[in-house]
Amino acid sequence: MEHPSLFLARVVLALAGLLALITPAAADEPLSLGAAVSAAVARSRSLDASTAAAHGAREMAVAAAQRPDPVLRLSLDNLPVDGPERFSTTRDFMTMRSIALMQTLPGADKRRARGERYEREAEAALSERVQRVAQLQTEVAQAWLERRMQEQRWALLQAQISEARVLVQTTEAALRGGRGSTADALSAREALAQLEQGLIGAQAERANARLTLARFTGGPPDQPLADPPPMPFNPAPVNTADELPDLKALQAREAVARAEAEVARQELKPDWSAEIMFSQRGSQFSNMLSVGVSVPLQWDRSQRQQRELAARLARVNELEAEREEQTRERVLQVQRWQQEWRAGRDRLAYLDAQRQPLATQRVDAALAAYRGGRESLGTVLQARRDALNLALERLALERDTAGLWAQLEYLFPDTIAGVKP
Repeated sequence: MEHPSLFLARVVLALAGLLALITPAAADEPLSLGAAVSAAVARSRSLDASTAAAHGAREMAVAAAQRPDPVLRLSLDNLPVDGPERFSTTRDFMTMRSIALMQTLPGADKRRARGERYEREAEAALSERVQRVAQLQTEVAQAWLERRMQEQRWALLQAQISEARVLVQTTEAALRGGRGSTADALSAREALAQLEQGLIGAQAERANARLTLARFTGGPPDQPLADPPPMPFNPAPVNTADELPDLKALQAREAVARAEAEVARQELKPDWSAEIMFSQRGSQFSNMLSVGVSVPLQWDRSQRQQRELAARLARVNELEAEREEQTRERVLQVQRWQQEWRAGRDRLAYLDAQRQPLATQRVDAALAAYRGGRESLGTVLQARRDALNLALERLALERDTAGLWAQLEYLFPDTIAGVKP
């Protein structure tokens, strides 16, 4: 019979081999925008921090609503230190060995207010988690779109370089055959050098975009991207600004401040304490039982307790004013995003329908004129540069428009799973 440790080792090796077969396939699978967002939310430690903060606040809510622990006191009272009975615990009638138990008794409303304060803290932590989810989803979507644009830019420059190299070979062959000019050959080489220089920067920006997206998803930087969502995008409608996660987080913080003000209001009522004490004396004397109550004297309430309450109420007013001001700014910001997104879609449509065909026709016309001897090579190169600049302009415009869509689409994340369907 095989030893259990050997059997376990065989199982571990088999699982390792299976994972080795599975991992490359997962790395080669195209990464969609939705998958990138889901992966980033699943591995985000900042969301775990918010969840832990909410859990801790709920635990504190239970503890804060309880009475304070009772106090046990052991004492030796009235011990003589001189005379014939010095240091005796039984011969003097005033000497007592005492044990006392004291309990502070805060009111039910005060304990409820203390617990409620931490309940509001838990709700604020969960609201901030939703806000973080929305921010994270937006950042990941924009990182995915940025990487896609950089990939397209790099591929576009590669295609332009391939065409430029063919043109260089053509002009040099014509020069060797006595049909071309040195100026045309040098112009073709200069255009190729400019494209190759631009490719160096494009490669660096593509690498940075890959690293940025991989930082969110945890996948390999060179994992291919899937096709984007179909254009035009349709972001979720914004019905009311009060539903936005960042504004709801401000409302939650305002509720915490109100709960703290209520605690300060309850602190105007002093906490009574009760104490019972049993004192043992010598055998020839009677034992004693004492009962007492105590209460703090709020002799300077106007300068202490009431000042603290006023400070808490001022904090509530501060947060309320900030929330109202940020609500106005946020509404304007969302409205601007919507206008800019619509304008971006219209600009893309106009560029595709009007400017792109004209640029293509200009390149074809310049090339035909050059082949017919009616134009110089410089006209062809300038037309190609203009066409390349237009293609790069379109990529940047598409990236910006898609980025606005991401801002609008992920204003409202799924508050349960943190992932939009």
